[in-house]
Amino acid sequence: MTSKPVQYAEIVVDIPLNKKFHYGIPEELGNRLEAGHLVRVPFGTRTITGYCVGFTDTPDVKKIKNIKQIIEGVPRVDEGILKLTKWMASYYRCGWGEALSAAMPGGIKKGAKERRVKSARLAKSVDEIKNEIGLISKRTPAQAKLLSVMLEDNADMTAKELLTRAGSTAPALAKLAERGLVELFETAPLCDDVLLQPSQHTKAVVSDDILSDEQKDAIGKINDFLSNGKFGVILLQGVTGSGKTEVYLRAIAIAASLGMCSIVLLPEIALTPQTIRYFQTRFAKIAVLHSYLTDANRRKQWKRIKDGDVDLVIGTRSAVFAPVKKLGLIIVDEEHENTFKQDTVPRYHARDVGVMRAMFSSATAILGTATPSLESYYNAMTGKYSHVVMSRKIGKMAPTLIETVNMEVEFKETMGFRYLSRRLEDNMTKALERDEQIILFLNRRGFAPFINCRKCGFILKCKSCDITLTYHKKTEKMVCHYCRAEQLPPKNCPECSMANIKYQGFGTERIEEAISRRFPEQTILRMDSDTIKEKDAYQRMFSAFHNREANILLGTQMIAKGLDFENVTLVGVLSADASLNIPDFRSSERTFQLLAQVSGRTGRGEKGGLVIIQAFDTEHYSITRAVKSDYDGFAKEELEFRKQLNYPPFGRIVRAVFLGKDEKRVIEKAHLLTSKLKYCAEMRSRQISVLGPAPASISKIKDKFRWHTILKAPKITLLHDIINDSNLDREPVAGAQIYIDVDPANML
Repeated sequence: MTSKPVQYAEIVVDIPLNKKFHYGIPEELGNRLEAGHLVRVPFGTRTITGYCVGFTDTPDVKKIKNIKQIIEGVPRVDEGILKLTKWMASYYRCGWGEALSAAMPGGIKKGAKERRVKSARLAKSVDEIKNEIGLISKRTPAQAKLLSVMLEDNADMTAKELLTRAGSTAPALAKLAERGLVELFETAPLCDDVLLQPSQHTKAVVSDDILSDEQKDAIGKINDFLSNGKFGVILLQGVTGSGKTEVYLRAIAIAASLGMCSIVLLPEIALTPQTIRYFQTRFAKIAVLHSYLTDANRRKQWKRIKDGDVDLVIGTRSAVFAPVKKLGLIIVDEEHENTFKQDTVPRYHARDVGVMRAMFSSATAILGTATPSLESYYNAMTGKYSHVVMSRKIGKMAPTLIETVNMEVEFKETMGFRYLSRRLEDNMTKALERDEQIILFLNRRGFAPFINCRKCGFILKCKSCDITLTYHKKTEKMVCHYCRAEQLPPKNCPECSMANIKYQGFGTERIEEAISRRFPEQTILRMDSDTIKEKDAYQRMFSAFHNREANILLGTQMIAKGLDFENVTLVGVLSADASLNIPDFRSSERTFQLLAQVSGRTGRGEKGGLVIIQAFDTEHYSITRAVKSDYDGFAKEELEFRKQLNYPPFGRIVRAVFLGKDEKRVIEKAHLLTSKLKYCAEMRSRQISVLGPAPASISKIKDKFRWHTILKAPKITLLHDIINDSNLDREPVAGAQIYIDVDPANML
């Protein structure tokens, strides 16, 4: 007896509602439509894109509309990603369609034809071209220059690159084509430039004999997990320089030998090029996924992964959704980094989604870091994760000395304000005399964080955000680092009209100026989001510092990780305790992690290294423990504090943020809905705390006022229950928006 054919498709769409809609399947699509297909469906008065997630014989409405079409040329979402995104929708309180849209990048969903670019190659032999150059060099120098440039490489190149290098024009190139000297043709753009460049930092395969005992133990444990083909999570806690990357490489090779693909997640786009070049020394079949790729390049990479043409996928947060055929290993490098948490819907954490994807795929997840997040550390301590510790540096790396300078004492003794302490300045002089390199870290860009009036105390703030404007001297602009608003700095106080404006504090731009005055003969590289705006700017600076074109590198958080230079013998941390003043329960943890990371940028060779940490509060435990490189001691102290207040990892947190342009309406809705939450919490469990509502730490961003309510409970299921009971994420709120942030990484 044959079963009755399925008549209706279950479709989810990209809206903040976790609901499946039922549609009829036209006869012409009946044999082709499968779960995972991207489709066009009528929705209200318009036609929108949706995802087929399943089928049913019993629709939930009487009047059924038909699917209009399957979007051609778009890869079908596989069963594993459907399962993963369904979990995401439930856990992170978003629509299943919203989760699927995050998993399918824009360039993939368009189904557009691949972009083509004009390219050129020589159409005659080298000797014929050389002869032609001699004949035309005086008469048509532009054409001769084009031929000379092409002769240098004697390889295909894009017309754009050729014209740029030759300083010539398109008509000159067209003339060469007319004369039969050059052939013009169209080709697909290169997938990613870095994949076609030779590695600049080639490292030979490390012999087993050179591996440390800790590396061997880590590789052995990973091999056991991969060989068993069962899900497991390993927290790989290795100090800087202990050889975690070599362990990653060996793990990926083991997975590849078993016919499985690996995904490596990185916290920063900037780290991707150098990581790719490093991994290229071992693996040829690599795909890259990050937000700098064009739509066409992203589609090409996606297709290679989907077709099973890669052993390794490297990328940032969204690479966790890479459509690999047989996933064996997910590596989350620097797992503690909060950049893995997305700050727009769906507000997922790539580390946690990676662990869930590994579970759904019976794969192994490796969480690598020198300073684990306390959530991961606690999971390892309680046996939920396996724990592998690599506590010693490998090779001939000399120890790193870390010391502090109390800047309050420094100011009193020197009778004035100093950006660089005497201790740091003296050691910079000595290092430069030895032709060694220096890294200076300050996690604040611009010239001055704010300006104020010395007479009336007025502080200039952004009109759209509750935040001070930062002065950028190079552009002579006051800039809001949240909404990007700009204005000219006032000459007189806007409040009292007196000429008493003073530029307060310091950022990387001001420090660069001060160092230039103190060491005028030195080239200084400043690496922050103001200087790294172009796509390849980070790599250019990285290469310049590597090639010793500069001996001083100054920067923000982007220089705290991933840099490995043996000639760096001194690291200076300016204003180390600034992050302790941020109103967030994780501020101590982030301060410790940042200090540990930036301290790891020196002592990478036989020369050893010195780290000088400048701070006002040098006795805070996050700083004293960082000086001793004592992560376990810090974790013990911080966990005791968290336990008393039921903060993660002992409790779970959900943050409800209310925002809108009408402050009164936002406050009203925040109080109304928080009252509902408190009532539902009382009905459910006394273990649930509802704190608020209160103004957010930054109470206005982009003309929207912000209030928030914090929910705490021992288990996330309790918080999901009261959100369901209160209809919080489904309650229509006129004049105010609501967003739910599960496991928030930012409490501002």
